[in-house]
Amino acid sequence: MRASVDIGHVIDAGGWSGYQKWIVCLTALTIVFDGIDNQLLGVSIPTLMREWGVPRTAFAPVVSFGYAGMMLGGAVAGLAGDRWGRRVALVASMVVFGLMTLVTPLAHGTAALGLLRFLAGLGLGGAMPNAAALAAEFVPVRQRPIAVTVTIVCVPLGATLAGLVGVRLLPSLGWRTLFVLGGAIPLVAAAVLPLLLPESPRFLARRPQRWPELIRTLGRMGRTLPADTRFEDASERSAARVSVAALFAPAFRADTIPLWGAFFCCLLAVYLAFSWLTSLLTGAGFDPGTANTGITAFNLGGVAGALAGGWAITRWGSRPAMLVMAAVAIGGALWLSAASIAVTSPLGPIIALLAITGAMINGVQTTMFALAAHVYPTAVRATGVGTAVSFGRTGAILSGYVGAGALEHGYTTFFRVIALAMGLAFVSLAAVRKHVPGTPGMRGTTGTTGTGS
Repeated sequence: MRASVDIGHVIDAGGWSGYQKWIVCLTALTIVFDGIDNQLLGVSIPTLMREWGVPRTAFAPVVSFGYAGMMLGGAVAGLAGDRWGRRVALVASMVVFGLMTLVTPLAHGTAALGLLRFLAGLGLGGAMPNAAALAAEFVPVRQRPIAVTVTIVCVPLGATLAGLVGVRLLPSLGWRTLFVLGGAIPLVAAAVLPLLLPESPRFLARRPQRWPELIRTLGRMGRTLPADTRFEDASERSAARVSVAALFAPAFRADTIPLWGAFFCCLLAVYLAFSWLTSLLTGAGFDPGTANTGITAFNLGGVAGALAGGWAITRWGSRPAMLVMAAVAIGGALWLSAASIAVTSPLGPIIALLAITGAMINGVQTTMFALAAHVYPTAVRATGVGTAVSFGRTGAILSGYVGAGALEHGYTTFFRVIALAMGLAFVSLAAVRKHVPGTPGMRGTTGTTGTGS
């Protein structure tokens, strides 16, 4: 009988081939659609307020229902990904949020809109943990932070695309057309993706009946193995059960609790901006085009910040990189709270501050997925990431009410709330024990990375 091959060593000891990069790109594309859908409501709220004759506060429950769906979807789809496969759960999530977005134009009031956003949120929340797990498990451990970051950074990238398209199409085609496009495109992608995207090698290694599929996938990655090869994952035997309770085992508990706190605080800050920044700027007297420029700057800054954060984590490790980004985000939000934001104020400094603050907040938020993927092993990786994000979604849910309430007291209070949220995220991240090591600490350890590999 042929000796077993350690799948962790096969992946970690090899290079990052063109095929693996292609897989990460495909996975990232699914999150572009997720980001687009996330931003559509925020772009459309000012138009809906005028069309339906309702105040901004009427959309607080709508925003919160959407994030409640994302919270539930992340937990359920994370468990599904660990049990039935990351690819299955990811594609199913795309179908759910694509279909619910497609039918959103049928809504004629905030109650129906809230229900549809809740259902769409089930898919939106389920896509990210499975995409993060899939990206993490296709690349060597030394490239994991940048692969996961490149995937999750597509949330603000997709949001940027939604803002850019919204500013051009919303006046002429209306909000309904935006939602039709935002739903139809991911449905088409979900039909094609199973033909192009393979299942995670680490997931397949745990299922002997799927070893032939794994051998074919490894062959495309440039790792040719005999047809009778047996597999094991020696570095990840410590977590044998797929359950949320496993995340509170002694090996993970001290990291799970602060990680959940960090996700909660950072997602509160992120979704305060996603959902209310356009309304804040239009309320300050700016026209819709300028308001969309503001959210676009925030999101584009987020793309740059996340990519820079992923690189910084690979070089110096996640603890210093993430704490510095959180600290700069606090400073940026406080600066915005003290700035003059009015139609008579110079626009350039406002846009620049939004871009810098967005870079740092989104940089922390996206790299937290890489941190979570590092903390948890294969057996519970999608569950670990999914439940951390789902707990964080309670912050997103609160953003619907916190944002509306803060704006009633002016933009100064709004940005101070964001600064407070990022301050608490800083404290939580500092408490996480198992941070991603930097390049110097990883030399000579490839393939023997312990339970987090």
